[in-house]
Amino acid sequence: MVLTPSTMVTLGSKAPEFQLKDVVSGKFFSLSELKSETGTVIMFICNHCPYVKHVQEEIVNLANDFKNKNISFIAISSNDIETYPEDGPEKMKETALEKKYPFPYLFDETQNTAKAYNAACTPDFFIYDKELKLIYRGQLDDSRPENNKPITGNDVREALNNVINGNLINPNQKPSMGCNIKWKKE
Repeated sequence: MVLTPSTMVTLGSKAPEFQLKDVVSGKFFSLSELKSETGTVIMFICNHCPYVKHVQEEIVNLANDFKNKNISFIAISSNDIETYPEDGPEKMKETALEKKYPFPYLFDETQNTAKAYNAACTPDFFIYDKELKLIYRGQLDDSRPENNKPITGNDVREALNNVINGNLINPNQKPSMGCNIKWKKE
């Protein structure tokens, strides 16, 4: 595991379109099908990363808390399953069902979506407004597996509440920290 920060993509950049398979339903979905009219959260996560496992419950809580507020959540796993088979579609489906993910869990087999988003780590959070312009990227909150800080989801919650209420999002955002995305060998 290599501890890696978010890339911190330029705020205001447009969300790249994608067409990826949801491991639970087996259906392919595009961003335009899954986005919401208020805000869309795109999370790069995986099954094996201790940083994702650390915040998994809060991610589910957040999605449940905001699903009736016209915010959509989308989880994407882009890791190389040759070297990390626990991040493959079957295990992803098991995790999604076990943890009761209230959002699609998409498999980015080609890794093109992660590259298009400049995703660097798991977990990596991107929030887009109704026009699919980036308004937040970075951490869920200050909690990490090793620091004993409570898991609150405060950074993402604040950004989502601001977008719902039409308030400005604080541009001083902290990068997420987690396992690097496991890129395929070229």
